[in-house]
Amino acid sequence: MPGIWETNMNFSQWSRSLVKTIAVVLALALPTALAISSADARVGGGFSSGSRGSRTFSAPPSTTTAPGSTSQFNRTYSQPGAGMSTTAPSRGGFFNRGGGFLGGLAAGFLGAGLLGMLFGGGLFGGLGGLSSFLGLIIQIVLVVFVVRLAMSWWQRRNSPQAAYAGAGPQTSYRSGLGGGLGGGLSSGLGGGFGFGANNAPLEIKPADYEAFERLLGDIQSAWSNEDVAKLHTLATPEMVSYFEQDLAQNRARNVVNKVANVKLLQGDLAEAWREGETDYATVAMRFSLSDKTVDRNTGAIVAGSEQPGEVTEVWTFARRPGSPWELSAIQQTN
Repeated sequence: MPGIWETNMNFSQWSRSLVKTIAVVLALALPTALAISSADARVGGGFSSGSRGSRTFSAPPSTTTAPGSTSQFNRTYSQPGAGMSTTAPSRGGFFNRGGGFLGGLAAGFLGAGLLGMLFGGGLFGGLGGLSSFLGLIIQIVLVVFVVRLAMSWWQRRNSPQAAYAGAGPQTSYRSGLGGGLGGGLSSGLGGGFGFGANNAPLEIKPADYEAFERLLGDIQSAWSNEDVAKLHTLATPEMVSYFEQDLAQNRARNVVNKVANVKLLQGDLAEAWREGETDYATVAMRFSLSDKTVDRNTGAIVAGSEQPGEVTEVWTFARRPGSPWELSAIQQTN
């Protein structure tokens, strides 16, 4: 019965190809997931989250502390304004109807690869061993791409869709180069945040720098204690909503993240401006801390370490009249 044998062989080849594809995808995804859960378990989870008013979708200027670029926001309430141009369509993603030649070509390859896998031939199954191997590699890349696209869509779908701050008059302030290693956010010249010669309407004073440094430690402490009420006094409602999501995930995993020995090593001001009645200040900070995740019942370390490590992040603070500064955004550096 050659027909039955041929069908069984094709099914066996398809099964092996599928298992190999799944194994490679898991091998690529698992280290990334472990890296996020262990090295970036601190407050913010290693994501870029929050809002910078009308400048949410504009990269903050580079500084001595953070000379590179910053990551775009993974989580934000803000939406691009009418005057902002976006390179991606509002819906449909890479395979939308208006995706052009590249989108249609990629969709065609994906369809051909999936059909080839279903019928046992692979993407280039009829072209010999080498082509079959190349087809498998392309299939793996396409599967990884689709998985990442789906995860990105799911994250956007579950993020709140309200705007945090409206646009208003913008006046930027750029600090001079100031502060060395271990200088912290000192109030004098040569401290962690320097003072430039720009005569800007929004002046960031020594007391503001001290408030930024204090918030760095207080927020990390409240996070470690899972004190949501305290976090509401230190951060905007948007940021607290992200903290609550991350804490809920920790509780679901029966773990708690402990951050200790937070010490600012260097910092400087990227920009400061005013929108309506709200003041904004974006600062780059390099700080050391010990970051560990422990089992909630036994206290055993499941990720991280007691040993201190260094982190560089860009934090944005917001302040309304008569109110203290609050954390408005955290951005990762590249």
